[in-house]
Formats: sequence, C-alpha cells, structure tokens
Amino acid sequence: MKTLKVVSLIAIMALVFTSCKNEKQPEVKTVDVEVTKKDVAQTLDPNATYAKVEFGIDGMTCAMGCAKTIEKKMAKMEGVKSAKVDFDKRLAMVEYDEAKVTPKSLEEAVGKVSDTYKVKDMHAVDTFGADAKTCKADCKKACCANKTDAEKKACKADCKKACCADKAKEEKKAE
Repeated sequence: MKTLKVVSLIAIMALVFTSCKNEKQPEVKTVDVEVTKKDVAQTLDPNATYAKVEFGIDGMTCAMGCAKTIEKKMAKMEGVKSAKVDFDKRLAMVEYDEAKVTPKSLEEAVGKVSDTYKVKDMHAVDTFGADAKTCKADCKKACCANKTDAEKKACKADCKKACCADKAKEEKKAE
C-alpha cells in the first residue's frame, strides 16, 4: 500500500512538472482592426442652416442602455451636427441641418430604437437648456439691471440673447 502511494505521488508530480510551462513572457497577438468613425467636419455643409431642438423622451429606464443608444442613433444621422440626451432630465438636445433632417425624422429615429420611447414637447430653441443658465446671469448684468429707461431700451436692442428678448416682450405687454 505504501509503494502504491509513493508511485501515485511520483506520477502526479511528474504530470504537474511536465504540463506546466515556465514561459516568462505571455504570447501576445496583435489584431488589426479597421475603425470607421464619422468625421463630422467632412460631412457637415458649412453653408447649411442649422436648427436646434429640445424634446423630452418618455420610456427611458437607464443612462447607458437607453439614453446613450438614442444619442448615438441620432448622432449617426446624416445632417446631425450634435446630439445629446440627458437621462436625468429626460431631455434630448439636437442641432441639425434643416435641409437634411426634420423634427419628424428625429422623432422617427427615437421610435426606431425602441417602441417604448416616446418623444414629447419638441420645440425649436436658440440655445440649449444648459446655455440658458449663463444667459440669465448675463441678462441681469447687461440688460435692465439698475439702468434708466433710455439705457434699458438701448440695452435690449443690443442684447440678442433669448432671455432678454423674452423680457422685452413681457415689458411691452405690460405697457
């Protein structure tokens, strides 16, 4: 019995030593992969008229699977300059060439990703929601703050920001 154990132990050790390779360097294989990336500068027409829209998206359940997929789908569309989907706000912001893309085609692109995604409240904007925060601060400084009536009128004419234009409309209605 003792000899059987010794012979078994020697056989196992011989198997272990012969099967283990003492390679210090792992084998490295390189694979060439062709990457095709949409070059926005080449596909966009510099003479085109670009519009910006914001719209809500119902049905999203996650930032990576839902929002990023929708964002990539819209960004790959011919004529789309930029596309951003904010999962937390359930908001999409897209800048596109009006000759190649329509708001309806953007809505269809969202629907093609999944039937659960629904576009709501699509509207054209001059600046996206994130830009509007700086606009409010700029308007308080530049337009109307601590100025005489003549200065306010001159300021409003010079100020092209959407929030200042809205203030001007409100004040005209009040008069």
